[in-house]
Amino acid sequence: MLTLPQEYCTVITAFAPIFSRCLWSHVQVLLVGAMLAPGKRTVTAGLQIMGLSHDRHFQSYHRVLNRAVWSSLAVSRVLLTLLVSTFAASGPLVIGLDDTIERRRGAKIKAKGIYRDPVRSSHSHVVKASGLRWLSLMLLVPIPWAKRVWALPFLTALAPSERYYQARQRGHKKLTVWARQLLLQVRRWLPARELIVVADSSFAVIELLARLNQLARPICMITRFRSDAALYEPAPARQSGQNGRPRLKGARLPTLTHVLHEATTVWTRVTIPDWYGERDRQVELVSGTGVWYHSGQPPVPIRWVLIRDPDGRFKAQALLCTDLAAQPCQILTWFVMRWQLEVTFQEVRTHLGVETQRQWSDLAITRTTPALLGLFSVVTLLADRLAAGGQLPVRQSAWYVKPWPTFSDALAAVRHHWWRHLAFHLSLPQGDDGKRLPVLLQRFTEALCYAA
Repeated sequence: MLTLPQEYCTVITAFAPIFSRCLWSHVQVLLVGAMLAPGKRTVTAGLQIMGLSHDRHFQSYHRVLNRAVWSSLAVSRVLLTLLVSTFAASGPLVIGLDDTIERRRGAKIKAKGIYRDPVRSSHSHVVKASGLRWLSLMLLVPIPWAKRVWALPFLTALAPSERYYQARQRGHKKLTVWARQLLLQVRRWLPARELIVVADSSFAVIELLARLNQLARPICMITRFRSDAALYEPAPARQSGQNGRPRLKGARLPTLTHVLHEATTVWTRVTIPDWYGERDRQVELVSGTGVWYHSGQPPVPIRWVLIRDPDGRFKAQALLCTDLAAQPCQILTWFVMRWQLEVTFQEVRTHLGVETQRQWSDLAITRTTPALLGLFSVVTLLADRLAAGGQLPVRQSAWYVKPWPTFSDALAAVRHHWWRHLAFHLSLPQGDDGKRLPVLLQRFTEALCYAA
């Protein structure tokens, strides 16, 4: 039976009640194997790095993903609880919302579709990618020992393409509908916390914003905003004895394009820290409130923020916020934290083997990628236990100097501690302590020789 290091017990054992006793032993092996294995993150790669390549009952580990009964939502809830208690015990919770494409091929992958590749595409050239589309929620929190904000995934859902629903003669479930369901689930988990959600323009949809604003405790949404959107003043108060339906909007307001080019617009210069991973950046802001309305849809009161660079290094852009009391500088500070979502997507592809798994059953597909994204957060929690108020070791070189640890350093620290622990708890058939070091060295050598 796998024994856990003392520093990791509080994190890993928090998930034990979700699984049966027999299944939990297999889950621990897959979890540790996924952290220790280099290259591809397959079940067999995890078994090999754990020294179980000769286990004849290897199919039992595959069944954890493709057949066993356990709830992914329950795992997400426990993970979110751990993240909040560790990194954001008080104050508003900033959550990033974004989708990503997992490039997968295969006739047995039913939910795959063809989507625009946001990484390889440009304004003049569109690149399509075939694969699975995942919608992920990540907690955006400052990591004390990293001295920056990280995006920690905790809830990920598969959003199939329209072709997938047409083949099953079902109505297409849009990405914004998936986003609404995920956010409402988080609100049920955290009914008393203030939630701030930052997203791109794909989620600037009136129906979604109106639904989140109608909750007993509304969820604040911050997204990019179209500069030509129709804005209105709030509806005037209904007069006594007035006939007809209540008005939904007031007089038409100038568009943000007009505000941008108007000579009388008063701009305020502010300094935004950590501007997309760079140093502090000075920008100019102007803000106002209004009602975003489109015929046949509910009106949404918003605060808009128009941003421009005094040096002209980027084009003017607009943001919307459903919290009218939020300050413009704070809105922009929250929004620029969204860049960390792209960093996390890149890190899980580089260091945790997303897009290298080889499960083909529907259930295993819907479980594996969210598990690998959640592994990013689990590794961060384990590294935080190792840091214990200090700083993790940082890998330095003459050609690359970095003052603070990144995720690769956090993963290396977690692996190093695991290997030290396994060196003292390595189980051998003969129980010969003298063979432990050679067997462990052989496992190291094999992992390095076969690393992709």
